[in-house]
Amino acid sequence: MTPDQLRQSYLDFFERNGHAIVPSAPLVPENDPTTLFTGSGMQPMVPYLLGEKHPKGTRIADSQKCFRSQDIEEVGDNRHTTFFEMLGNWSLGDYFKKEQLRWFFTFLTKEVKLDPQKLFVTVFSGSEELGIPRDSESVAIWKELFAEEGITATDVDNAEQNGMNNGRIFYYGEKKNWWSRSGVPANMPAGEPGGPDSEVFYDFGAELQLHEGSPFKDEPCHVNCDCGRFLEIGNSVFMQYQKQDDGSFKELPQKNVDFGGGLERILAVAQQTQDVFETELFTGTIQQIEKLTAKKYEAEHKHSMRVIADHLKAAVFLIKDGVVPSNKAQGYFLRRLIRRATVKLHQLGAGLDPKSLFTIADAGVLQTYDGIYFDRDQDRQLIDTVLSDEAEKFTKSLEKGLRFFEKHDVIDGKIAFDLYQTYGFPLEITVEMAQQKGQQVDVEQFTKEFDKHKDLSRTASAAMFKGGLADHSEITTKYHTATHLLQAALRKVLGKHVQQKGSNITAERLRFDFSHNQPMTADEIKHVEQQINDWITADLPVTMKLMQKQAALDSGAIAFFLEKYPDEVSVYTIGKDAESDWISKEFCGGPHVSSTGVIGPIKLIKEQASSAGVRRIYIQLAE
Repeated sequence: MTPDQLRQSYLDFFERNGHAIVPSAPLVPENDPTTLFTGSGMQPMVPYLLGEKHPKGTRIADSQKCFRSQDIEEVGDNRHTTFFEMLGNWSLGDYFKKEQLRWFFTFLTKEVKLDPQKLFVTVFSGSEELGIPRDSESVAIWKELFAEEGITATDVDNAEQNGMNNGRIFYYGEKKNWWSRSGVPANMPAGEPGGPDSEVFYDFGAELQLHEGSPFKDEPCHVNCDCGRFLEIGNSVFMQYQKQDDGSFKELPQKNVDFGGGLERILAVAQQTQDVFETELFTGTIQQIEKLTAKKYEAEHKHSMRVIADHLKAAVFLIKDGVVPSNKAQGYFLRRLIRRATVKLHQLGAGLDPKSLFTIADAGVLQTYDGIYFDRDQDRQLIDTVLSDEAEKFTKSLEKGLRFFEKHDVIDGKIAFDLYQTYGFPLEITVEMAQQKGQQVDVEQFTKEFDKHKDLSRTASAAMFKGGLADHSEITTKYHTATHLLQAALRKVLGKHVQQKGSNITAERLRFDFSHNQPMTADEIKHVEQQINDWITADLPVTMKLMQKQAALDSGAIAFFLEKYPDEVSVYTIGKDAESDWISKEFCGGPHVSSTGVIGPIKLIKEQASSAGVRRIYIQLAE
């Protein structure tokens, strides 16, 4: 089964079971201040999991592009990647555990044709403190499914301490079998949905854990251990709870299913390899790296080649979705990916040719996904320009880093971290160079500096997430609706050429990018602000209607990112009469206030250039 066949097989299977297939959302979320990237298929679905009506119904499926920046340091083993495709299906208050577990089991055993004897599952052990029960319902369903295949499935507690105990179904607590965007229940901000889950693992064989020399051979082996014997390939989340202001959990009005399965991992299992980098999703890239470095994808080179292959794939997808290298937000992570790949290539002996990255990306990523996520002929120039320009800048930084290294007679852990943080030197390169000087890097000191930096980053990220989500039901919703008023006012004052080019909402302000070739005058700024406040004072109703895409366009609705919308769309209208007397009519996914008066007065605080032909404007809710 090829990657394209697997992806299509999954979508076809769930379409046959009544699911509407929707396109992948962008890697950079729109109007979501809580996160920099789309890191799961669930992220774009949050409004619908919380009760908003999805234009395509109550059964949805897709293959979602995902990027997880927190996995950068994990890349190098046989399974972790920063970019991946998440096969997903959702029940929005429709079916629940019985249908979901059966469908996924059937897909794995009948469509992908995996041996059911190789499948093991986990379920939530419950929490008295949270008032959430043990998931005995899922256990009963799994036992029935395995019994139909002639397999007696025993359920086991405390596998982490006691090992497998001939079990097939294993209970774990909230650290393993609870899912929300922000992790375990204690980390979830008020308003965030979450729930217990049931994961499916594939067994590659006990010999992997027991072989001589394995660091795990004397430890209890279980499905969630790190020996490499088991690979998680799918997770059915029963998204039925929402955290409250007092820290308790309340059941949502609707019981949801949120499934995610890694395409790369399922493909590896289908092709009977533990290494996702040995599937067709990476082989073209790996082969090009081998060609440029004159080295083989073997023992001592695997780690570096995996890092290069993963980072370049992620970089290409981010560039395609509009990210450019910078020192902040999404651009910081893109820069980091490109620079780490450059260092690794240099380490493998490929030199510092800035064009090397595009050579690899073109042969590996663009060719592999041509016609799926890219038009290779049209996208090549952009990808080449961004990769080559950033690599060229970094070669100068790399040379500065080498000079910085030579200035210090003693390379301690602090110097090693400075090389890592400032110049992008992976620790292993610094260690190797230090050894050539007859020195040993204090790795423990490096780790302390690294952990300190990681804790600061995590704290900042958590604060951004908590602040954004806590305001989601009020302030963020006001700004979201104000976006429509802002766009309507700009088109009225400046002209119909104004088109949205991007937006970002936080709890403090709304940022809006729009097409316009010159700075706004003070008079234009004043008129835009006054027009918005006039519409707010008029307390105009905000209504939503589900419409066919073409009918919505014919009615006057606007959509500046038309390709991302399905055939049936949510159209939000602001005005006294949604059919004739309206001031704004747009495709949108919500959330919105019920009438403009709820927003309260706004003030326009800044207008500036964003890029060629694009202006950027900021507004705030007035005190």
